[in-house]
Amino acid sequence: MRTAAVAGVGYTELSKASGRTVLDLATEAGRKAAEDAGVSLSDIDGVVSFSVLGDSVSSEAVATSLAVPGLRFVMDFQQGGQSPCFMVQQAAMAVAQGYAENVLVFRALNGRSGIRVGSGAFPGGAAQYRYPIGYNAYLMYIAMWARRYLHETGTGPEALAAVAVAQRAYAEINDRAIQRKPLDLDSYLASPMIADPFRVADCTSEVDGACAVLVTSLDRARDLRQPPAVIASAAYRAGARPGLDIGDQLLYDDYTRNFTSLLREELFGRAGISTGDVDFAQIYDCFTSVVLMGLEGLGFCGRGEAGDFVRSGATGLDGSLPVNTHGGLLAEGYLHGMNTVAEAVLQIQGRGGDRQVRKHEIGVVTSGALVDGSALVLTTDR
Repeated sequence: MRTAAVAGVGYTELSKASGRTVLDLATEAGRKAAEDAGVSLSDIDGVVSFSVLGDSVSSEAVATSLAVPGLRFVMDFQQGGQSPCFMVQQAAMAVAQGYAENVLVFRALNGRSGIRVGSGAFPGGAAQYRYPIGYNAYLMYIAMWARRYLHETGTGPEALAAVAVAQRAYAEINDRAIQRKPLDLDSYLASPMIADPFRVADCTSEVDGACAVLVTSLDRARDLRQPPAVIASAAYRAGARPGLDIGDQLLYDDYTRNFTSLLREELFGRAGISTGDVDFAQIYDCFTSVVLMGLEGLGFCGRGEAGDFVRSGATGLDGSLPVNTHGGLLAEGYLHGMNTVAEAVLQIQGRGGDRQVRKHEIGVVTSGALVDGSALVLTTDR
Protein backbone atom coordinates (compact mmCIF):
# COMPACT_ATOMS: atom_id res chain seq x y z
CA MET A 1 0.00 0.00 0.00
CA ARG A 2 0.97 3.61 -0.72
CA THR A 3 3.51 2.51 -3.32
CA ALA A 4 1.20 2.91 -6.34
CA ALA A 5 -1.10 5.68 -7.50
CA VAL A 6 -3.65 6.54 -10.14
CA ALA A 7 -2.07 9.20 -12.33
CA GLY A 8 -4.66 9.89 -15.03
CA VAL A 9 -8.25 9.31 -16.15
CA GLY A 10 -9.91 9.15 -19.55
CA TYR A 11 -13.54 9.12 -20.70
CA THR A 12 -15.41 8.91 -23.93
CA GLU A 13 -18.72 10.67 -24.39
CA LEU A 14 -21.53 8.77 -22.72
CA SER A 15 -24.52 8.22 -25.01
CA LYS A 16 -27.49 6.01 -25.79
CA ALA A 17 -26.15 5.11 -29.22
CA SER A 18 -22.44 5.60 -29.83
CA GLY A 19 -22.40 4.32 -33.40
CA ARG A 20 -18.90 3.02 -32.66
CA THR A 21 -17.28 -0.29 -31.90
CA VAL A 22 -16.45 -1.17 -28.31
CA LEU A 23 -12.78 -1.42 -29.31
CA ASP A 24 -12.88 2.15 -30.62
CA LEU A 25 -14.44 3.38 -27.35
CA ALA A 26 -11.88 1.51 -25.24
CA THR A 27 -9.01 2.85 -27.32
CA GLU A 28 -10.15 6.44 -26.92
CA ALA A 29 -10.55 6.15 -23.15
CA GLY A 30 -7.16 4.47 -22.76
CA ARG A 31 -5.42 7.06 -24.90
CA LYS A 32 -7.02 9.90 -22.97
CA ALA A 33 -6.02 8.40 -19.62
CA ALA A 34 -2.40 8.18 -20.75
CA GLU A 35 -2.50 11.72 -22.12
CA ASP A 36 -4.08 12.98 -18.92
CA ALA A 37 -1.25 11.48 -16.90
CA GLY A 38 1.42 12.59 -19.32
CA VAL A 39 2.57 9.04 -20.05
CA SER A 40 3.57 7.98 -23.55
CA LEU A 41 1.63 5.06 -25.00
CA SER A 42 4.97 3.41 -25.67
CA ASP A 43 5.57 3.30 -21.92
CA ILE A 44 2.40 1.37 -21.13
CA ASP A 45 3.22 -2.25 -20.35
CA GLY A 46 0.02 -3.46 -18.71
CA VAL A 47 -3.68 -3.46 -19.60
CA VAL A 48 -6.48 -4.75 -17.37
CA SER A 49 -10.24 -4.94 -17.87
CA PHE A 50 -13.43 -6.86 -17.18
CA SER A 51 -16.62 -7.80 -18.99
CA VAL A 52 -20.01 -9.47 -18.59
CA LEU A 53 -21.29 -12.07 -21.06
CA GLY A 54 -18.97 -10.90 -23.82
CA ASP A 55 -20.01 -7.25 -23.82
CA SER A 56 -16.48 -5.83 -24.18
CA VAL A 57 -13.11 -6.42 -25.85
CA SER A 58 -9.91 -7.98 -24.61
CA SER A 59 -7.10 -6.10 -22.95
CA GLU A 60 -4.68 -7.40 -25.56
CA ALA A 61 -6.86 -6.04 -28.36
CA VAL A 62 -6.86 -2.61 -26.76
CA ALA A 63 -3.08 -2.74 -26.34
CA THR A 64 -2.81 -3.53 -30.06
CA SER A 65 -5.17 -0.70 -30.97
CA LEU A 66 -3.08 1.70 -28.88
CA ALA A 67 0.11 0.45 -30.59
CA VAL A 68 1.61 -0.49 -27.22
CA PRO A 69 4.97 -2.10 -28.13
CA GLY A 70 4.69 -4.95 -25.62
CA LEU A 71 2.93 -6.18 -22.52
CA ARG A 72 4.27 -7.44 -19.21
CA PHE A 73 0.94 -7.67 -17.42
CA VAL A 74 -2.50 -8.38 -18.86
CA MET A 75 -5.78 -9.41 -17.27
CA ASP A 76 -9.37 -9.94 -18.41
CA PHE A 77 -11.78 -10.52 -15.54
CA GLN A 78 -15.17 -12.12 -16.24
CA GLN A 79 -17.22 -10.23 -13.66
CA GLY A 80 -19.37 -7.13 -13.45
CA GLY A 81 -19.77 -4.30 -10.97
CA GLN A 82 -17.60 -5.88 -8.29
CA SER A 83 -14.60 -5.47 -10.59
CA PRO A 84 -13.36 -1.84 -10.93
CA CYS A 85 -11.73 -1.43 -7.51
CA PHE A 86 -10.46 -5.01 -7.70
CA MET A 87 -8.89 -4.38 -11.12
CA VAL A 88 -7.17 -1.25 -9.83
CA GLN A 89 -5.95 -3.32 -6.88
CA GLN A 90 -4.49 -5.93 -9.26
CA ALA A 91 -2.79 -3.21 -11.31
CA ALA A 92 -1.35 -1.66 -8.15
CA MET A 93 -0.05 -5.04 -6.99
CA ALA A 94 1.63 -5.59 -10.35
CA VAL A 95 3.28 -2.16 -10.17
CA ALA A 96 4.33 -2.59 -6.54
CA GLN A 97 5.91 -5.98 -7.26
CA GLY A 98 7.73 -4.80 -10.37
CA TYR A 99 5.70 -6.78 -12.91
CA ALA A 100 4.67 -3.63 -14.76
CA GLU A 101 5.34 0.10 -14.71
CA ASN A 102 2.27 1.71 -16.26
CA VAL A 103 -1.04 -0.16 -16.32
CA LEU A 104 -4.26 0.95 -18.00
CA VAL A 105 -7.47 -0.23 -16.36
CA PHE A 106 -10.53 0.24 -18.55
CA ARG A 107 -14.20 -0.61 -18.97
CA ALA A 108 -15.86 -0.22 -22.36
CA LEU A 109 -19.24 -1.33 -23.67
CA ASN A 110 -22.19 -0.38 -25.81
CA GLY A 111 -24.41 -0.96 -22.83
CA ARG A 112 -27.45 0.73 -24.32
CA SER A 113 -27.30 0.13 -28.08
CA GLY A 114 -25.44 -3.18 -27.92
CA ILE A 115 -25.39 -6.01 -25.40
CA ARG A 116 -27.47 -4.87 -22.44
CA VAL A 117 -27.27 -6.36 -18.97
CA GLY A 118 -30.04 -8.93 -18.71
CA SER A 119 -30.68 -9.06 -22.46
CA GLY A 120 -29.28 -12.58 -22.60
CA ALA A 121 -29.67 -15.58 -20.35
CA PHE A 122 -27.31 -15.65 -17.40
CA PRO A 123 -25.84 -19.15 -17.15
CA GLY A 124 -26.01 -21.16 -13.96
CA GLY A 125 -27.55 -24.19 -12.38
CA ALA A 126 -30.63 -22.34 -11.19
CA ALA A 127 -31.50 -20.90 -14.59
CA GLN A 128 -33.94 -23.74 -15.26
CA TYR A 129 -35.91 -22.59 -12.23
CA ARG A 130 -35.50 -18.82 -12.54
CA TYR A 131 -36.44 -18.20 -16.14
CA PRO A 132 -39.74 -20.14 -16.30
CA ILE A 133 -41.17 -17.99 -13.48
CA GLY A 134 -39.91 -14.73 -14.97
CA TYR A 135 -37.20 -14.22 -12.36
CA ASN A 136 -34.75 -13.25 -15.03
CA ALA A 137 -33.43 -9.69 -14.62
CA TYR A 138 -30.67 -8.57 -12.29
CA LEU A 139 -32.77 -5.72 -10.95
CA MET A 140 -35.21 -8.33 -9.64
CA TYR A 141 -32.50 -9.93 -7.52
CA ILE A 142 -31.44 -6.62 -6.03
CA ALA A 143 -35.07 -5.55 -5.61
CA MET A 144 -35.58 -8.59 -3.39
CA TRP A 145 -32.66 -7.48 -1.23
CA ALA A 146 -33.94 -3.92 -1.17
CA ARG A 147 -37.42 -4.97 -0.06
CA ARG A 148 -35.96 -7.14 2.69
CA TYR A 149 -33.71 -4.28 3.83
CA LEU A 150 -36.67 -1.91 4.06
CA HIS A 151 -38.67 -4.51 5.98
CA GLU A 152 -35.97 -5.51 8.44
CA THR A 153 -34.89 -1.96 9.23
CA GLY A 154 -38.36 -0.42 9.25
CA THR A 155 -37.29 2.00 6.55
CA GLY A 156 -39.75 3.51 4.11
CA PRO A 157 -39.33 3.93 0.34
CA GLU A 158 -38.54 7.60 0.91
CA ALA A 159 -35.02 6.43 1.81
CA LEU A 160 -34.57 5.17 -1.74
CA ALA A 161 -36.02 8.41 -3.08
CA ALA A 162 -33.53 10.43 -1.03
CA VAL A 163 -30.60 8.73 -2.76
CA ALA A 164 -32.02 9.28 -6.24
CA VAL A 165 -32.79 12.94 -5.56
CA ALA A 166 -29.42 13.68 -3.93
CA GLN A 167 -27.45 12.14 -6.76
CA ARG A 168 -29.49 13.81 -9.48
CA ALA A 169 -28.50 17.15 -7.95
CA TYR A 170 -24.87 16.29 -8.66
CA ALA A 171 -25.69 15.14 -12.19
CA GLU A 172 -27.28 18.50 -12.94
CA ILE A 173 -23.81 20.08 -12.70
CA ASN A 174 -21.98 17.25 -14.48
CA ASP A 175 -21.64 17.74 -18.23
CA ARG A 176 -20.95 14.03 -18.75
CA ALA A 177 -24.14 12.85 -17.03
CA ILE A 178 -26.78 11.19 -19.17
CA GLN A 179 -29.57 12.14 -16.72
CA ARG A 180 -29.55 15.85 -15.90
CA LYS A 181 -33.24 16.65 -15.54
CA PRO A 182 -34.00 17.88 -12.00
CA LEU A 183 -35.58 15.30 -9.72
CA ASP A 184 -37.60 15.90 -6.56
CA LEU A 185 -39.72 13.63 -4.38
CA ASP A 186 -42.88 14.26 -6.38
CA SER A 187 -41.25 13.44 -9.71
CA TYR A 188 -39.60 10.41 -8.13
CA LEU A 189 -42.96 9.08 -6.96
CA ALA A 190 -44.41 9.77 -10.39
CA SER A 191 -41.84 7.54 -12.09
CA PRO A 192 -43.19 4.07 -12.96
CA MET A 193 -42.63 1.08 -10.69
CA ILE A 194 -40.28 -1.42 -12.32
CA ALA A 195 -39.69 -4.14 -9.71
CA ASP A 196 -40.95 -3.44 -6.21
CA PRO A 197 -39.62 -1.36 -4.49
CA PHE A 198 -37.70 0.10 -7.45
CA ARG A 199 -39.07 2.84 -9.65
CA VAL A 200 -37.37 4.06 -12.81
CA ALA A 201 -35.43 6.67 -10.83
CA ASP A 202 -33.97 3.94 -8.60
CA CYS A 203 -32.33 2.18 -11.52
CA THR A 204 -29.02 2.66 -13.23
CA SER A 205 -28.84 4.47 -16.58
CA GLU A 206 -27.41 2.18 -19.25
CA VAL A 207 -25.09 3.92 -21.68
CA ASP A 208 -22.57 3.40 -24.46
CA GLY A 209 -19.09 4.54 -23.51
CA ALA A 210 -15.75 3.82 -21.90
CA CYS A 211 -13.63 4.97 -19.00
CA ALA A 212 -10.01 4.24 -18.08
CA VAL A 213 -7.47 5.06 -15.41
CA LEU A 214 -3.69 4.77 -15.47
CA VAL A 215 -1.94 3.14 -12.51
CA THR A 216 1.77 3.63 -11.92
CA SER A 217 4.20 3.81 -9.03
CA LEU A 218 3.85 6.68 -6.60
CA ASP A 219 7.41 7.77 -7.33
CA ARG A 220 6.68 8.01 -11.06
CA ALA A 221 3.33 9.68 -10.48
CA ARG A 222 4.98 12.50 -8.56
CA ASP A 223 6.78 13.52 -11.76
CA LEU A 224 3.74 13.36 -14.02
CA ARG A 225 1.14 15.88 -15.14
CA GLN A 226 -1.51 15.45 -12.42
CA PRO A 227 -1.24 15.10 -8.63
CA PRO A 228 -1.16 11.41 -7.68
CA ALA A 229 -4.20 9.72 -6.20
CA VAL A 230 -2.38 7.43 -3.79
CA ILE A 231 -3.77 3.90 -3.41
CA ALA A 232 -3.66 3.67 0.38
CA SER A 233 -5.71 0.50 0.72
CA ALA A 234 -7.66 -2.05 -1.27
CA ALA A 235 -9.80 -5.02 -0.36
CA TYR A 236 -12.06 -7.63 -1.92
CA ARG A 237 -14.48 -9.83 -0.02
CA ALA A 238 -17.11 -12.37 -0.95
CA GLY A 239 -19.69 -13.70 1.45
CA ALA A 240 -20.46 -17.39 1.85
CA ARG A 241 -21.50 -19.53 -1.13
CA PRO A 242 -20.91 -17.21 -4.11
CA GLY A 243 -20.43 -18.07 -7.75
CA LEU A 244 -22.78 -20.93 -8.52
CA ASP A 245 -25.36 -18.84 -10.35
CA ILE A 246 -26.25 -15.22 -11.12
CA GLY A 247 -29.04 -15.68 -8.58
CA ASP A 248 -26.80 -17.21 -5.92
CA GLN A 249 -27.43 -14.33 -3.57
CA LEU A 250 -30.42 -16.43 -2.54
CA LEU A 251 -27.91 -18.56 -0.61
CA TYR A 252 -26.63 -15.54 1.35
CA ASP A 253 -27.48 -15.31 5.03
CA ASP A 254 -28.56 -11.69 5.35
CA TYR A 255 -30.27 -9.78 2.54
CA THR A 256 -30.01 -6.51 4.47
CA ARG A 257 -26.21 -6.27 4.38
CA ASN A 258 -23.80 -6.54 1.50
CA PHE A 259 -20.06 -7.06 1.09
CA THR A 260 -19.14 -3.64 2.48
CA SER A 261 -19.79 -4.81 6.02
CA LEU A 262 -17.35 -7.69 5.43
CA LEU A 263 -14.39 -5.64 4.21
CA ARG A 264 -14.69 -2.43 6.25
CA GLU A 265 -12.21 -3.31 9.00
CA GLU A 266 -9.64 -4.67 6.56
CA LEU A 267 -10.01 -1.74 4.18
CA PHE A 268 -9.71 1.03 6.76
CA GLY A 269 -7.25 -0.85 8.95
CA ARG A 270 -4.83 -1.34 6.09
CA ALA A 271 -4.98 2.38 5.33
CA GLY A 272 -4.52 3.26 9.01
CA ILE A 273 -7.72 5.30 9.12
CA SER A 274 -11.18 5.13 10.64
CA THR A 275 -14.57 5.85 9.12
CA GLY A 276 -14.50 9.33 10.61
CA ASP A 277 -11.35 10.23 8.65
CA VAL A 278 -13.03 9.84 5.25
CA ASP A 279 -13.80 13.10 3.44
CA PHE A 280 -15.99 11.75 0.65
CA ALA A 281 -17.30 8.45 -0.70
CA GLN A 282 -18.09 7.11 -4.15
CA ILE A 283 -20.38 4.15 -3.50
CA TYR A 284 -21.42 1.74 -6.23
CA ASP A 285 -25.05 2.45 -7.08
CA CYS A 286 -26.52 0.22 -9.73
CA PHE A 287 -29.68 0.74 -7.65
CA THR A 288 -30.47 3.17 -4.84
CA SER A 289 -30.63 0.53 -2.09
CA VAL A 290 -26.97 -0.35 -2.64
CA VAL A 291 -25.96 3.13 -1.50
CA LEU A 292 -27.93 2.70 1.73
CA MET A 293 -26.25 -0.64 2.42
CA GLY A 294 -22.84 0.82 1.57
CA LEU A 295 -23.22 3.78 3.92
CA GLU A 296 -24.15 1.45 6.76
CA GLY A 297 -21.68 -1.29 5.86
CA LEU A 298 -18.77 1.15 5.83
CA GLY A 299 -19.86 2.57 9.18
CA PHE A 300 -20.89 6.06 8.11
CA CYS A 301 -24.21 5.62 9.88
CA GLY A 302 -25.97 3.04 12.00
CA ARG A 303 -28.23 0.21 11.05
CA GLY A 304 -31.33 1.49 9.27
CA GLU A 305 -30.13 5.11 9.49
CA ALA A 306 -28.82 5.63 5.97
CA GLY A 307 -32.06 7.07 4.62
CA ASP A 308 -32.19 9.74 7.29
CA PHE A 309 -28.49 10.40 6.75
CA VAL A 310 -29.05 11.14 3.06
CA ARG A 311 -32.22 13.18 3.69
CA SER A 312 -30.32 15.35 6.17
CA GLY A 313 -28.15 16.66 3.35
CA ALA A 314 -25.03 14.92 4.66
CA THR A 315 -24.21 13.44 1.25
CA GLY A 316 -24.56 16.73 -0.62
CA LEU A 317 -21.70 18.90 -1.79
CA ASP A 318 -21.77 20.94 1.41
CA GLY A 319 -22.53 17.97 3.64
CA SER A 320 -20.31 16.09 6.06
CA LEU A 321 -19.77 13.22 3.57
CA PRO A 322 -20.34 14.03 -0.11
CA VAL A 323 -21.38 10.83 -1.89
CA ASN A 324 -21.36 10.00 -5.60
CA THR A 325 -20.40 13.46 -6.71
CA HIS A 326 -20.72 12.56 -10.41
CA GLY A 327 -24.37 11.61 -10.00
CA GLY A 328 -23.47 7.97 -9.76
CA LEU A 329 -24.36 5.17 -12.11
CA LEU A 330 -27.95 6.25 -11.62
CA ALA A 331 -27.42 9.54 -13.42
CA GLU A 332 -23.96 9.85 -14.97
CA GLY A 333 -24.18 6.44 -16.63
CA TYR A 334 -23.61 2.75 -16.08
CA LEU A 335 -20.00 1.91 -16.88
CA HIS A 336 -20.17 -0.78 -14.21
CA GLY A 337 -18.46 1.53 -11.73
CA MET A 338 -15.26 2.33 -13.61
CA ASN A 339 -16.44 5.93 -13.79
CA THR A 340 -17.06 5.82 -10.04
CA VAL A 341 -13.36 5.08 -9.51
CA ALA A 342 -12.42 7.82 -11.96
CA GLU A 343 -14.60 10.35 -10.13
CA ALA A 344 -12.85 9.50 -6.86
CA VAL A 345 -9.49 10.11 -8.54
CA LEU A 346 -10.61 13.50 -9.88
CA GLN A 347 -11.83 14.53 -6.43
CA ILE A 348 -8.54 13.53 -4.78
CA GLN A 349 -6.66 15.47 -7.45
CA GLY A 350 -8.85 18.54 -6.90
CA ARG A 351 -10.23 18.41 -10.43
CA GLY A 352 -13.92 17.98 -9.70
CA GLY A 353 -14.90 21.35 -11.15
CA ASP A 354 -18.28 22.54 -9.93
CA ARG A 355 -18.59 19.24 -8.05
CA GLN A 356 -15.28 19.54 -6.21
CA VAL A 357 -15.58 18.82 -2.50
CA ARG A 358 -13.81 21.25 -0.19
CA LYS A 359 -12.00 18.60 1.84
CA HIS A 360 -10.61 15.82 -0.32
CA GLU A 361 -7.58 14.27 1.34
CA ILE A 362 -9.16 10.84 1.89
CA GLY A 363 -11.82 9.17 -0.21
CA VAL A 364 -13.33 5.70 -0.32
CA VAL A 365 -14.79 4.05 -3.41
CA THR A 366 -16.66 0.74 -3.68
CA SER A 367 -17.47 -1.69 -6.48
CA GLY A 368 -20.27 -4.22 -6.17
CA ALA A 369 -23.82 -4.60 -4.97
CA LEU A 370 -24.55 -7.81 -3.13
CA VAL A 371 -22.58 -10.91 -2.10
CA ASP A 372 -19.13 -9.85 -3.27
CA GLY A 373 -17.30 -6.65 -4.06
CA SER A 374 -14.20 -4.54 -3.68
CA ALA A 375 -13.15 -1.15 -2.40
CA LEU A 376 -10.28 1.34 -2.40
CA VAL A 377 -9.06 4.07 -0.14
CA LEU A 378 -7.45 6.87 -2.12
CA THR A 379 -5.56 9.75 -0.58
CA THR A 380 -3.66 12.82 -1.57
CA ASP A 381 0.14 12.54 -1.50
CA ARG A 382 0.54 13.60 2.11
